[in-house]
Amino acid sequence: MTTAQQGCPFCEGPGGRVVFEGAKLRVIHAEEAGFPAFHRVIWREHAPEFSDLDAADRVLCMEAVTAVEQCLRERLKPTKINLAALGNMVPHLHWHVIARFDWDSHFPAPFWAAAQRAAPVDRVAELQALLPELEAEMVRRLVLLQG
Repeated sequence: MTTAQQGCPFCEGPGGRVVFEGAKLRVIHAEEAGFPAFHRVIWREHAPEFSDLDAADRVLCMEAVTAVEQCLRERLKPTKINLAALGNMVPHLHWHVIARFDWDSHFPAPFWAAAQRAAPVDRVAELQALLPELEAEMVRRLVLLQG
């Protein structure tokens, strides 16, 4: 594990709108069209794989993913939560945590598939209006995890 890798977008920048910045990880809101509740949990140090973390850090990382997921589920009542740690395009450990809805542009296909329809502008706007309160709760829970 290294502290930074040249050319890595998550080493060189936040990767989206920062929701939480901790000593070991950050949570960002990803600006992905049609997905108003798309967050990423990004490990601060450059680590290509989950198994590069020691046991305590793996627990912290997954507890952070869980906190983000729980906030999305509780506040937004999505049809499904998608969790992914692919890393094929950006080999820096990060987890996608995406609230999915039966009306979203891609549902039930994965977010990287072709859109099946336009996301209803009013529903996207309703969710975006809920993000400040939801993310404040997310931060509260993540701060507790950091000890």
